[in-house]
Amino acid sequence: MPDPAPARPASTVLLLRDGRDGLEVFMVVRHHEIDFASGALVFPGGRVEAADTVLAGGDPAGAFRVAAVRETWEECGILLTIPGSPVAAEGDFAAMLAARALVPDIGGLAPFAHWITPEPVPKRYDTHFFLAAAPEGQDAVHDGHEAVDSVWIRPADALAAGAAGSRKLVFPTRMNLTKLARHRSVAEAFAVAQATPVVTVMPQMSMSPAGRVLRIPAAADYGGEEFLAGDPPSM
Repeated sequence: MPDPAPARPASTVLLLRDGRDGLEVFMVVRHHEIDFASGALVFPGGRVEAADTVLAGGDPAGAFRVAAVRETWEECGILLTIPGSPVAAEGDFAAMLAARALVPDIGGLAPFAHWITPEPVPKRYDTHFFLAAAPEGQDAVHDGHEAVDSVWIRPADALAAGAAGSRKLVFPTRMNLTKLARHRSVAEAFAVAQATPVVTVMPQMSMSPAGRVLRIPAAADYGGEEFLAGDPPSM
């Protein structure tokens, strides 16, 4: 049996704001020609790059947070930064930070989840999910390339759209929306996330008469251990 494909480090951001009717999260629609989660409603994010590790001072854990900030800037036009002297690194993000004397506000992120794509899947990711509060005075937008649409939406409404078939939700997105939907405000979501240890999830797949079943740790706090999956467990 061949060895599983390596899981590529990646970061995903749940950008939050308090809306008129409760907590809202910023989501984007992936381009239909993208090979990962094409056409799906997802949280912004992407792979950790070498420059992210440099900007994190060589700290692999910090690189996930820097990647989260960079991806939020690249995909949403939102800067999660504070004044400071950035470490010299290559790339457009590093150049932008240097020109503005900014550093990633990694302390403003709250770890929310950690998912690793199952081993049988050929394209795998080791993805850390972070909460981030949308800064006042900045407008989130989609990039028009990888993401072709965007929306601020209540987690419960996104789940309802997925159940109705009007939105495509991959399994990890659906599960993290379910967990996020428990909270009424940005402050509440952050307080719970900061007080709750993150449990790594790597779904185990099996088949049942009802369809494909994904088993995850109960300690990850998604409200159960076995779930039917309507879409492949990619991230």
